[in-house]
Amino acid sequence: MKFAKWIINGYDRNAAVALTRCGINPLVAVFLSARGYRTYEAACAILDNDLSLVLDPFLLRDMDKAVERIRSAIQSRERVAIYGDYDVDGMTASCLLATFFRSHGVEYEIYIPERTEEGYGVNTAALDYLKSRGVSLVVTVDSGITAVEESKYAREIGLDLIITDHHECKPALPEAIAVVNPKRRDCPYPNKGLSGVGVAFKLVCALERNKPIETLFEQYGDFVAVGTIADVMPVLGENRILIRRGLEALNRKRRPGLRSLIREACIERRDITVPMIGFVLAPRLNAAGRMGRTSLTIDLLLTEDDAEAAALTQELCTLNAERKQVETAIFEEAQAHLMKNLPKGPIVLAGRGWYQGVMGIVAARITEQFYFPSVVISIGEDGIGRGSCRSFSGFRIYSALEKCSDLLINYGGHEMAAGITILEENIDAFRERLNKLYHEEIKIPPVPTLLVDFEVIKPELLSLENVAALERTEPYGNGLVPPFLCMRDVFLNSVVPVGGGRHTKLRVTKLGRTFDCICFNWSAEDLGVKEGDRVDIAFEPQVNEYRSWRNVQLNILDIRPHSE
Repeated sequence: MKFAKWIINGYDRNAAVALTRCGINPLVAVFLSARGYRTYEAACAILDNDLSLVLDPFLLRDMDKAVERIRSAIQSRERVAIYGDYDVDGMTASCLLATFFRSHGVEYEIYIPERTEEGYGVNTAALDYLKSRGVSLVVTVDSGITAVEESKYAREIGLDLIITDHHECKPALPEAIAVVNPKRRDCPYPNKGLSGVGVAFKLVCALERNKPIETLFEQYGDFVAVGTIADVMPVLGENRILIRRGLEALNRKRRPGLRSLIREACIERRDITVPMIGFVLAPRLNAAGRMGRTSLTIDLLLTEDDAEAAALTQELCTLNAERKQVETAIFEEAQAHLMKNLPKGPIVLAGRGWYQGVMGIVAARITEQFYFPSVVISIGEDGIGRGSCRSFSGFRIYSALEKCSDLLINYGGHEMAAGITILEENIDAFRERLNKLYHEEIKIPPVPTLLVDFEVIKPELLSLENVAALERTEPYGNGLVPPFLCMRDVFLNSVVPVGGGRHTKLRVTKLGRTFDCICFNWSAEDLGVKEGDRVDIAFEPQVNEYRSWRNVQLNILDIRPHSE
């Protein structure tokens, strides 16, 4: 809230009318036309839930090789290792593949590197360990695309390696049995936005190609939805179907671990939605990886026993509380430092004793507050820093890291979020170069800007029927944010503190129509307006349900005094 400026996009009236004549709800038609979906075919790409939109997994380069080698391992009863990652995407991908192997009687184990000791990705010590355990085939999920030297080492010690990943590729690919990644330059797969668990699901779809896709969603869809949402992958194209069908599977039949976690989070009696996963479940599941206890989340997701699920849930929630304390302490230390000398470009902070597992969250909070890309680095006793990078849509952090590669031991990730390993003595040079790259690309400093889809001139457009129809345009997320609308010159009837003063309820009137509004995480004093004012409001329209009563509620994004 409190954006420096609003940009009101507006909508194509002719396109909206045409969509309405095709049977699309009027508010949905206006919203889609504002987002550029101006033909019936384009609108259907957002609204459809057709399984025919799920792509052929064999369009992924090397999928045939991966399937052949895994089928051979199943037939030969080899011991297989799943090499995962410690975030929710990596853990759900590991559990998805484990569930497949379990159903086929394969002897398997899951190996996830310890965040603070091993860092991200494949390492040779882990390969040695797996070889000593009798493993002959290692399948990576959500990792491995930069493991060029490690893949050579695997071959030297007699380990076959299949890599499935979705992170950005470097020019040289690992020499593995198969490298399955939609972002390979030579991969024709249309959906470049698959998550790590999405790629793992496509692998299982290829292995189980004779099973109906409906059955596969019922078996694995919950993992796919949770991991894809948690990793903030684009909610466009095929991903929309993966998320929708995955949520349907999750809401029909919940695994004991997820059921227990949902109950603990007090959202048991409602259908699970994208925001519930992103803001309630994912942080709890992530806590295990951040605090060096990935086995806790893995065990929770795979358990088939309700009592064990309840005990693991309690452990996980306790761990999450510890994570919050550690994160807050580091963020407040970093914030205090930055407030003394306000940044004018990319923020690179490093500290000894900072817990590595929360660097990503701290970086995200710093970027959100100061509106600059940020890199937060934990320096170990060995003089090696391991850090997390976060950016925004105007600056591609991964591309910048490529231009700093001579200063880094290693790096990887996505354009908006990445990780680095760096020698302590290179941090100052890295900070200087990143700052130079940023200012070469960003000529005008960005300010917090709210992109509004359109101004609501006629408030009757926000009827209960119309707002409820917007549910068809879900899921929202990366690439398709919720409808952000505005109304100008509304009368502010009331301002009421709620939630102990942490939140505020408003009631506003426009042309005889009155709406209830909610301002989350803003006190009445912080709003800067008072009862009786004429104000402009930006909001997300929602259907509020309470004890079987349903009404339209406006979730306020920003509010400002009205000026002609």
